[in-house]
Order: sequence, then C-alpha cells, then structure tokens
Amino acid sequence: MPKLILFFFISSLYFNILQADTIKKIEIIGNKRVSAETIKLYGGIETNKNYEEQELNKILTDLYLTNFFENVQINLSNGVLKINVKEYPVINNLVILGEPSQKYKKQITELISSKNKDSFIKSKLASDVEIIKKLYASVGYNSANVTTKVREIDENNLDVIFEVDKGKETTISKISFIGDKKIREKRLRDIIASEEHKFWKVLSKNSKFNENLLSLDIRLLENYYKSLGYYDVKVSSQSAELKSESQNVEITYSIDAGNRYIIQKISTSVDPVFDKNLFYPLNAKFKKVIGSYYSPFKVKKLLEDIDDVIEKQNLQFVEHNVEETIEGDSIIIKFNIFEGEKILVERINILGNNITNESVIRGELLLDEGDPFTDLKLNKSISNIKSRNIFGSVEQKVTKGSSSDLKVIDISVEEKPTGEISAGAGVGTNGGSFAVTVKENNWLGEGKNVSFDVDVTSESLRGTLNYTDPNYDLLGNAISYSLGSTRSDKPDQGYENTIINAGVGTSFEQFKNVYAKLGIDASYDDLRTQESASDSLKRQAGDFTELAGYYGFTYDLRDRSFMPTDGFIAGFDQQLPIYADKSFLANTLFLSSYKSVGENVIGASKLYLSSVNGLGDDDVRISKRRNLSSKRLRGFKRGKLGPKDGNDHIGGNYAAALNFEANLPKLLPEATKTDVGLFLDFGNVWGVDYDDSLDDASKIRSSAGAAASWMSPIGPMTFIISTNLSKHANDETESFNFNLGTTF
Repeated sequence: MPKLILFFFISSLYFNILQADTIKKIEIIGNKRVSAETIKLYGGIETNKNYEEQELNKILTDLYLTNFFENVQINLSNGVLKINVKEYPVINNLVILGEPSQKYKKQITELISSKNKDSFIKSKLASDVEIIKKLYASVGYNSANVTTKVREIDENNLDVIFEVDKGKETTISKISFIGDKKIREKRLRDIIASEEHKFWKVLSKNSKFNENLLSLDIRLLENYYKSLGYYDVKVSSQSAELKSESQNVEITYSIDAGNRYIIQKISTSVDPVFDKNLFYPLNAKFKKVIGSYYSPFKVKKLLEDIDDVIEKQNLQFVEHNVEETIEGDSIIIKFNIFEGEKILVERINILGNNITNESVIRGELLLDEGDPFTDLKLNKSISNIKSRNIFGSVEQKVTKGSSSDLKVIDISVEEKPTGEISAGAGVGTNGGSFAVTVKENNWLGEGKNVSFDVDVTSESLRGTLNYTDPNYDLLGNAISYSLGSTRSDKPDQGYENTIINAGVGTSFEQFKNVYAKLGIDASYDDLRTQESASDSLKRQAGDFTELAGYYGFTYDLRDRSFMPTDGFIAGFDQQLPIYADKSFLANTLFLSSYKSVGENVIGASKLYLSSVNGLGDDDVRISKRRNLSSKRLRGFKRGKLGPKDGNDHIGGNYAAALNFEANLPKLLPEATKTDVGLFLDFGNVWGVDYDDSLDDASKIRSSAGAAASWMSPIGPMTFIISTNLSKHANDETESFNFNLGTTF
C-alpha cells in the first residue's frame, strides 16, 4: 500500500503537465512474460478514445492491482500512450524445509499468500512467516522458528524457501483454578477440553498448549456455571511463561462464580396481530421451571417450546426475544413475541467445503430459496451443521438481496480433520482389557461415519465394523450398518462361543425430545461344549441362525447429556423374531432421573428392566439370556448371580435393577483430586424356561457402598467398596472393585 501511494504521487507529477488527449497509439516496454494485449486488457485501454487525468490514474491503479508489476509508468503525449513496466519475478518453486510431514506441508502452502507460479512480492514473506508460526502454535509448537530465503534462477524466476524449525512441543504441565470457584476442581477438569500432559496421554492433542483451546475452555466453564444458576460468572485464563528447557506451560483459570440465581417469574408479551391464546399452553411449561435455578439451557428449551407453537400454527414472519431482569437473588424472564419483517430467502451460498459435498450441508438446512426468512430456522440449521462434527467452525452471514424484501445467506464452513484413533486399557479385580477404535466421520466427503472397534479381555475377543449415513436419501434420517464378531472362551464353564452378526437400522427424532430407532439384525451362533459343561449348555450345542427386527423409543428431558444435574431420560426397546432356529422375544425398559440438592449433592435414581422369552418350546440361547453388569448391581460379579445349572451361572429370562446414587462433589478436599459418591442397589436375575427348579425368583439382591474416582499419577482410577445387604447362596460377590484405564 505505501508503494501504491508513492507511485500515485509520482504519477501526479506526470499528469499535472498533461492535458486530456486521445490515444491513437500504444507503446509498451519492459514486459517479458506478460503480453501487451494482456496489459491492455487489464488496464482497460482503448485507442481512439479521449482520456482525462482521472482515467489515466485508473489505468495505473488497475495495472498495479494485477500483482504482475513492481513498477509502472505511463505517459500520454501527442496521442501516444507509453507504458513502461517492471515485472515481478515469478515463484518457480515453493520449498518447505524442516517439515517431514506432507500433511503440514500441504496446510502451509494452502494458508500462505505466496504461491507457486505467482508473482514474487517480497512484502508478503513477513506475513507468511507469521501464518506458519500460528499454524504450528495451534498444534502445540509455540516456539517454532521460520526463516525465508530467495534463490534466483534467472532475471524473472526464483525459488522461495521457508526453513522451519518447529522446536519442541509445548505441553501443559499443570492446570489450576483460582478464585471463587464454588465447584470442585475435578469436576472443572472434566468440563474443559485442555488436559495436563501425562505419559498415558501421549496421543492426546488437548495436552498441547493451544491458545484457541484456552478460549474454548473459558466458554465451556462459563456455560457450565450458567447452567447451574451462576448468571454473572466471569472466567479468565493466564498462562505462565514458557520454560525454554522443558517447553512446559502452566495454565491458571481465574473464576468468579458470583451469585446463584433462581427463576422467580416467567411471562410472555404477544403482539396483537397474533392470537395470544395460541401461546397459553406454554404456561404449564413455565410453572415447571419457576423456582428452580436459572440456566440458559432452560431458557433455550422454553424458546424451543415457543418455536414449536409457531411451527404447529404455521405462523409466518414471527420473531421473539428474551428480557432477563435481576432482582436480588432472582431472575425475571419475559419472552417478547412480535411480527417481524416479511422477508424471503433469495439465495443460499455454501462456502469453504473443499472436501465435503455441498448436499451434506444443504441436507441440514431448514430453509430453502424462496422460503420466509427466520432467524429461528437459520440458527437451527447452523446447529444441525455443527452437530455433524465434521467442521471446525460454521459461520453465517446474512446480506441484502436484489431487493429490500430478499436476503442472501452465506454459510461458511471450516473443515477439520475427521479421522480419529483411540485406544484404552484397563485392569481391575475382574481382569484386564484392551480396546482400540479407528473412526472416520466424513467418509468420502459425504458426511458418513465409518468406525472399527476391537475389544480384548481375558475371556473374549470382539471386533465390530460400523457404517452410518446420517442423512439417508430415502429416509432423510440416519441409517446404520454393522458387522461384528465375538469369540468367547470360558473353560471354567466348559464352553466356547462364536457369534457373527450383521445389522441395519435407522434412528431419528420422532417428536420433540422423543427419539426412535428401527432395524433388523441377523446372527450366526456357534456353541461348542466340553464334558464339564452343564446340561443346559450341552442341550444348546451346535449352530444356530436368526433374523430379528427391533424398535425403540427414548424420551430425553435431561438438562444436558454430559454430567446431567436435572431432568430424566426414559426408553423402551423390543426385539422380535423374523426367522430363528430358536425364536425369542426381548424387551428392555430403562429410566434415569437426576436432581440437584443444593450445591453439594447431585442425586440420581435409575430403573432397569429386561426380559427375554423363548417362543413355543424353545429355550433361550445362553448368549441371549439376561445378566446384570457390575455397574447396575455393585458388590456382585458380572454373570455370577441368579439361576445356576451345575457349576454354571446361566443367566435368566428376566433381570431388574434399581439404583439410588448421590454424588458428593465437596466431601473430600480438592487437593485429593477425588470425587466420592454413595449408592444403594437392588437387583435380581431370574427365570429359567426349561427348569423352574433352578430358579429362586423371590430372592432380591441388594448392596450399598461408596464409589470413588481418583485422578492418579498413572491414570484415572475408580474404586467401589460395597457390602451385600442380601444375596443368594449361589451368588459370587465382591466387596471391592477397582479399574485403571484411559483413552488417548
């Protein structure tokens, strides 16, 4: 830009002595790679046309803007326009040294302004260096050093070389929280994305220092506090100076939680152009929220309820906003519903999708060209796109269309790496385990998900391949395909079991907060028994095939899916036979309810009911029989309670569990990095279709105890101490259970 100003000044010296003249002839000198005709075209120069000083200035400006020329001089005299140019040299080759990864080399060349075969503009190099440094900083290399060299090939060609020394990775050695926190540090660590660097997190990107991640952490913390009623919460971050030797950084988040507010009153103000009685049913929903702690999620849910009324009544051009007034320790909420401008969508532009097909993005839009424009549907559309989890950012821009009643919507996406690999290992009183997952969330740029899981324990090997199309063309809903195999070897029970299964299913939101699923599963079951096996197992030995259909519904009214503090979730699943060597009918019902009791207790109650019954005279296969996991009935070994045939626990036709839990986030000092909870469990496994004598359905098992989660120096550990309040003589119990493991 300074160079342009200088040349405009120089040119004015020419033009001050020139008068308007007609160009009869054009003479161009100094050009070697840019043809004279190209110069005339970019300059918009015509012969036999009278040119004023202003028009000559424009020619000069236009030629500079081509970025072809380092210097341009023009002179019009006696009908001859003389153009003297000095061309920029051309970048023959762009070289990145010091970076072995082709992935990062590609990112660098895409981000910097200097490009192969473009003009070499020296002033761009400084900004290119900063761009490269920022790229490395975003992946944990905050002390990267970048230098540039220019290697001349000839007068008009050269190579530009970027030498990169990315240095050591900057890792997060410690994360601290100070200020009026009100909430335990362990829970805060679960909220944020950043992680302290530990040896078991060697593949975790979140343990690398990244300023963008700090900004995300602040948003996550503030949203969490606000969801608990801390309306005025303020969070800031400070990072310690980098230690040049270790390249470690300590991060401190300063938190001022402020007061906790209760929702005192909720009202609506409806524009007279609308029938206010249409919104009357909302009062019942308001009453459920009044008196509870404020949460932006609750307000958002109520706004969604308002939107539901608008959509059901097919009201057009409706807008709304929220007024929130603080009075003491309370908040008064007022929803204003009014008529907006009558504006239509003229055009929707999708930008930034280099890999992802445009149809993937448009499939999530609730607006189309020609539809009435509403912020509601646009914001929901943006949320839908973000939920695909294949974009780093999604931005919207609304501009005026060809007339005042039309809008043009630009949706800009930034694609992110969508491949994931994770591994986990665990060891506990029930043995060890290892699991690996490989996932791609944007297969072939079509927004489809592909994953492969392997899970190894001391008794089994399981592998599963899953493929999901979130927007299947024929349904408009998600459709999933799966293929899996499980091999179980249990010499203590005298059998080996191999199961191969395949399935296809769909899932979708049937109604607001009601989610449905539907599908078909096919399986091959091969059971091999030894002499020591029970009579029931021997009777089931051999090959079996089945084809079954399933469906299910889930009703989710939790305040959030992660660490809920209020609301409930309920669901029902049923599996029915289509064809089977051994036909059965399976049902599952579950209900979980959450409630905060002050700041110190989060209570939960959970109900689980499951059944499987053979149709006709068929016995239920051992692989289909019901058991309770150690999470549903603590204090008992998995698969080691309920009906027993000989030495073998065979599971039952029915299983039920009732759990009462209380999380006590402030029971132990923060320095212990330990969360403690109390539990009371009830459960039973019963029902033997082929021999009633093996069953004692009346004996309900129960246990009570404490569970602790500790962030140990070698990884996260969970401990469960329990005592059996009631049990059957055949049950196998455990008073202590621990697990150590992580995912990285």
